[in-house]
Amino acid sequence: MEQKDYLKLIDKAGGLLQKKKATIAVAESVTSGNLQAAFSLAMNATTFFQGGITAYNIGQKCRHLLVEPIHALAVNCVSEKVSIEMAKEVCNLFKSDYGIGITGYASPVPEKNIKQLFAHVAIVKGNTLIQSKKIISSHQKPPDTQMDFTQKVLQILIEALQSPINKS
Repeated sequence: MEQKDYLKLIDKAGGLLQKKKATIAVAESVTSGNLQAAFSLAMNATTFFQGGITAYNIGQKCRHLLVEPIHALAVNCVSEKVSIEMAKEVCNLFKSDYGIGITGYASPVPEKNIKQLFAHVAIVKGNTLIQSKKIISSHQKPPDTQMDFTQKVLQILIEALQSPINKS
């Protein structure tokens, strides 16, 4: 995606949040802060972006995002459940209306037989799940995979915010 298209995507997500007079926070692992950086680039970001946290290992996800440790250990902290827990707790931590949680793999992990690069993303409104998806990247280099996931999350957020269920 070209930079101008990426910036349009960011501004569209930000514009939808501003129109709703809603705020958002993000809990990232696989995207390593790229979502936080993206939201900070949006026009009038301070009116809707509360902030975020990058928690890269199980210990930090359990400590700061209250991810359930037994399940987290069993799945190497990569599952739909973990992404939902991350989204809900970041919403609580930052007192935001919406929260995004994303965890996954940006590079293969041969010892865990992870060859396909994927992530689980969850979007919540308060304590209510409004969207959860497994996303896949065909990129092989971690920076390209992280950017691909970031763009996909922004697109998923835009779709969720435009959904008739989430109009208010």
